[in-house]
Amino acid sequence: MSLKVNPRILAALVHDMVAALIAWMLAFALRFNFDIPATFLIISLDALVWVLPLFACSFYVFGLYRGLWRFASIADLQHLIAAVAVGALLTTAAVAFFHLGSIPRSVLVLHPLLLILVMGGSRFAYRSWKEHRLYGPAKLRGQPVLIVGAGEAADSLLREINRSGQWYAVAILDGNPGKSGRRLRGLPIFSPIEEMGAVADRLGAKHAIIAMPDSRSAERRRAAELASMAGLTVMTVPSYDDLLSGRLSVSSIRKVELEDLLGREAVSLDDNGVHELLGGNVVLVTGAGGSIGSELCRQIARFKPSRLVLVDSSEFALYTIGEELSVSHTSLHCRSWAADVRDKERVGEIFAQEQPVVVFHAAAYKHVPLMESVNAWQAVRTNALGTLTVARAAQEAQVRKFVLISTDKAVNPTNVMGATKRLAERLCLAVNNRGVTRFVIVRFGNVLGSNGSVIPKFREQIAQGGPVTVTHPEIVRYFMTIPEAAQLVLQAGLMGQGGEIFVLEMGDPVRIVDLARDMIRLSGFSEDEVKIEFTGLRPGEKLYEELLADDEATLQTPHPKLRIARLSDELPGSEYEELLGWLHSSIRPSPEVKSGLKKYVPEYVADLSN
Repeated sequence: MSLKVNPRILAALVHDMVAALIAWMLAFALRFNFDIPATFLIISLDALVWVLPLFACSFYVFGLYRGLWRFASIADLQHLIAAVAVGALLTTAAVAFFHLGSIPRSVLVLHPLLLILVMGGSRFAYRSWKEHRLYGPAKLRGQPVLIVGAGEAADSLLREINRSGQWYAVAILDGNPGKSGRRLRGLPIFSPIEEMGAVADRLGAKHAIIAMPDSRSAERRRAAELASMAGLTVMTVPSYDDLLSGRLSVSSIRKVELEDLLGREAVSLDDNGVHELLGGNVVLVTGAGGSIGSELCRQIARFKPSRLVLVDSSEFALYTIGEELSVSHTSLHCRSWAADVRDKERVGEIFAQEQPVVVFHAAAYKHVPLMESVNAWQAVRTNALGTLTVARAAQEAQVRKFVLISTDKAVNPTNVMGATKRLAERLCLAVNNRGVTRFVIVRFGNVLGSNGSVIPKFREQIAQGGPVTVTHPEIVRYFMTIPEAAQLVLQAGLMGQGGEIFVLEMGDPVRIVDLARDMIRLSGFSEDEVKIEFTGLRPGEKLYEELLADDEATLQTPHPKLRIARLSDELPGSEYEELLGWLHSSIRPSPEVKSGLKKYVPEYVADLSN
């Protein structure tokens, strides 16, 4: 670098030389109680001729002039200490080499200590002045905000907020009573968080930012409820990993979403095992454009398959996920096939050309009321016959593993959709030992924000001013996030040896009416402004879903979020052949479809009235 090119570097160097001079003379003054004898005064001044160049060289070599004082940090202080220490060693070596014994040894010790204080102090004083000048009250035009949480996330957040003109923090609330009365970055900490309303009123805050990304969802939910009850706009920070890796910016602070409150613990994947299963292999996903299928594709892409084959009947969905993967994983080789899983010839063509090693079958009709009457036969054809068609093609192509995405609605089903998925499970188990392909079934409940689910519907209704429609005040459902479901599907696919039904740990069921109330509050409304309306259970809908049938036994697995349910029944050969004939028969009216499903899914409770 050139001092002529950057005058700020020259100014910094001059400052440090003046600091070295002051520290040198001050060390002599302290040695002689501020009464330096004339002889030692001359010695001290003569020594500056070689002391200052030695320190200047050390400062330059250690890169003290590459950083900006405005952003002086602990790392900069460490470089400064190292540079001063080397300069002091060079000074001591010069004294010994040139026999300059008249310089007191105490001066050689005091000088670097004083120099660190002067240089470090001036840098941090400049940073403090600069930040106050840029972000202090005289310049600040942001909004007062409360920070909920007093951990590392809050510390990172405060550091960024102090540089922002959008917000300024006025206080911190934390559930740990041991932190009450203490301070974080100069701000008082209040406990418990139930005081949020009073603190907000006293300090004039209208917003609260929840900085608790590593806390349990129940704690975050409670904090959001208290903030909403206090009339505050509730915000949250990104993930804990983003905070710690320095990727947080004030612009990434966002409103709290329902997923934040219903959030679950991160999934621990056997990355090495999944990489062995998927890495370098051809992987095929049916229903690749759907909510679960597309997330599976995103997760699979991380493990670098040799080729990812996307199959979907929706042209737009197929195009969307293909374009997304081409941007996010530029080196990934993808191939998209527009196909209906019921089309035996087309499915056979795909498997013959692609020769996949692992198949994830997510294609299905999943909307319960829509499949209940006039579309019942289509549900059978897609969910049961479509599954069998893909399963047989997988066997012919000698696919190593076939993973079927099933649902909790397949347990003691009361609707056509659930019964057809249960039938798909039975078909996979029936063909499991008829070739090299190992069939694994994964069963889980609702996922947050999936296409056609209740959450997008509630968002739309709230945006329109209500009412928010809930079928029954006591209806409950299990929920998990789409990424968590996809990750557990991969883990189950790795662990499965063939013939198992893996049941995902879904946590506690959630009342849909409570979910609706949370969404209304998080949108900044009250139930008086956006009302909830009960419309009655829809065809095929039941108050609660089950994850295990009564006659199924579960086994633990090495993964805490996966259990195995082994079925007690199998399809006898004669019944299997009869079922195949029924699946390939012509279009049937809804009552006949339900009667047939009842025959092949004994636990199905059919409503034959429509």
